[in-house]
Parts: sequence; C-alpha cells; structure tokens
Amino acid sequence: MNENTTRTAGTNSASDVLDTLVIGGGQAGLAIGHHLSRQGRQFLILDANQRIGDSWRLRWDSLRLFTPAKYNGLPGVPFPADPLSFPGKDSMADYLEGYAAGLDLPVLTGVRVERLWREGDRYVAAAKGQRWEARNVILATGAERHPKVPPFAAELKASIVQFHSSAYKNPAQLRDGPVLVVGLGNSGAEIAKEVARTHATLVAANAPKEMPFKHGRTTARFILPLVRFAGLHVLSLGTPVGRKVAPEFTAHGAPLIRTKRRDLAAAGVQFVPRVTGVEDGLPVLADGARADVANVIWCTGYREDLDWVDPALAGPGGGQRQYRGEALDTPGLYYLGRNFQYSAASATVTGSVRDARYLAGRLPARHAVDSGRSAAYR
Repeated sequence: MNENTTRTAGTNSASDVLDTLVIGGGQAGLAIGHHLSRQGRQFLILDANQRIGDSWRLRWDSLRLFTPAKYNGLPGVPFPADPLSFPGKDSMADYLEGYAAGLDLPVLTGVRVERLWREGDRYVAAAKGQRWEARNVILATGAERHPKVPPFAAELKASIVQFHSSAYKNPAQLRDGPVLVVGLGNSGAEIAKEVARTHATLVAANAPKEMPFKHGRTTARFILPLVRFAGLHVLSLGTPVGRKVAPEFTAHGAPLIRTKRRDLAAAGVQFVPRVTGVEDGLPVLADGARADVANVIWCTGYREDLDWVDPALAGPGGGQRQYRGEALDTPGLYYLGRNFQYSAASATVTGSVRDARYLAGRLPARHAVDSGRSAAYR
C-alpha cells in the first residue's frame, strides 16, 4: 500500500461515487476489504488511528490475545506464529499492518468520521472538511466505543490517580498505595493480576462467570476448537439457545478466560463489594465501607459509539436494527464486528472473518465507476 497515495484520496465530487465505503480499519474492516478487493469493487477504508493496527498497539503493554495464533489470521494470510501460541498485542498490530500492505488495501488512516448521512441513493461521510460518497457503507468500527465511567468518578479527591482501563499501560502509571480495580471482565482480571505484583489491590465487582478450564496450549489444542465452534455456530441468532443468551452476553460480556478469581486470590487480590458512589472523596462500597485507596482503575466497559450517524438512518425508536450485519431499515448500510452481531464470536477475529465473508456475499451487484478513479484509491 502506498500511504501517500491513500492519504491524498480525500474528497470526491458528485460524479465520483465509491461502490463501498468501510468505516473502521481494524480486523473487521480489513477482512471485508479482502472480499471487496476480490470482487473488484471500488472502495475505501477509513480508520481513525494514525497507523493500521493501533486499535491493538495502543492497549496495555502486557496484553496477549486469548485466542491462539491459528485462529487470528485474516482471509488468505495465516497468522505468522506457532499455531498454539498466544500472540502479544504488538504482534497482532504488526500483522494487521502487514496484511493491509500486502494486499494493497486502500486504507486512509488518521480520519475519524464526524458525520454519516444519506443524500438520495448515496451515503455521505464527512471528516475535517472532507467528504466521501458511496452507494454502500459498512460500519466496521466494532470496538471503537466510548469508555464508560460512572458520573460520581469526578467526585474522587484529586490526589487519587484514576483512569479507565483503555488508558492503562503498566503499573508505572500508578502512585504508591492501594489500587482499586472496579469491574471484573477479562480486562479487569488481567490488569488486577498485573498491578497486584507491585501494589496492594482490591477488586470491586459482582462474581463473574468463568470458563471451566485452564487457559494454555493444551486447551488451545483440544478444547478451544470446541469453544470456537460453539461461539460461531451454537450461540448464534440462528439457534434458540443463541437467541436466548444474546441479551445477557451483550450486557455482561464474555466469561473470564485466562485469569480467574482463584488466580487473583493467589496473587493477593482482595475482593470487595461493588462501588456505589463517593463520600468524602473516597469510593463507597455496597456495604457502606469507604475504600481508602490511592488509585482507581475503571474496568467498566464501553458504550457503542454511533453518535456520529444521522438519526434518520436508525430504525423505529432510534435503534440500529440489523440481522447478520444488514441494516433492516436502511438499504446499503451494513455493520461488522459488533458484539453478538450474529454470534457470540462476532466481535472476535474469528467471528469478524466469518461475518465479513457472509456480508460480502450480501452486497448488491457492484456499480460501474469512472476508470480514472481507480488510480486514486488503489
């Protein structure tokens, strides 16, 4: 991929209309890009990050994937590692960057779309005075969501170091003194175990669900293939059991995979009731006690970021209704990489790849475009 070429492909006139615009250049956006390229479509991928792969690269330093390398490849290019190993986040980031370059996918980085709306039979995306028009739009922003922090966090005294898990890099960010980790999803568990090596650590959360096996190479060989199959085919909107668990899965996330409560207890982590507010600048727990801590890490999840999408594109009641990525109320609008978009695995690399393949087969026949435009985007 020639970065300078893609970076100069800015605005397009009314006569220059893309077949498909993909918003989001993570694994989901690149996976669908592979199929769009093979179909000969005129398309462009916009990504808010400065580099392809930054959605992984900018996360905490010690992060490793929960899935083995054999499940982390995108279409046509296996992940270059021991199939049963669990790659670090930088390896995943570099793989995505190399994937886009190797396939010469048209990705424009450093572009955070500010508005998306429809004019006639075309969609229009705008960012920093530029605009792009397309007949189809795929929202592959999946994990690009706003961190959720309770409003009362602002009432913590100024001497307490606090931030959301999305801003956590390593324990060096923390001041001396106890750490309160609020929330116990997979990120919270991993972070709590790490900071417990250097700080007294408390975890405030309801008891989570856990995978009933030890994470590692043996599991990757014998058990994760079964988990993968269940996540793709059993727990899906195409099965009664999948439809039943989808709301709870979406609300509460995946069970603990690698780091469990017993691992945290062995590391010296103390479990306390959930946080309900702030009193005298300190977190208040559900039992009325105050947690006298020096640091708070909010591992409290995210909310979906679709505020930039014109409300007119939403369905009745303002919802983004979709089935397997196809918007039910707005022709030409598609989604990819969302939590439980079709299955429990939809937000993972494996699920994104499967959903991208399906979605590529559902796009309408491509439109002819001006041949001169190909040089600007490919």
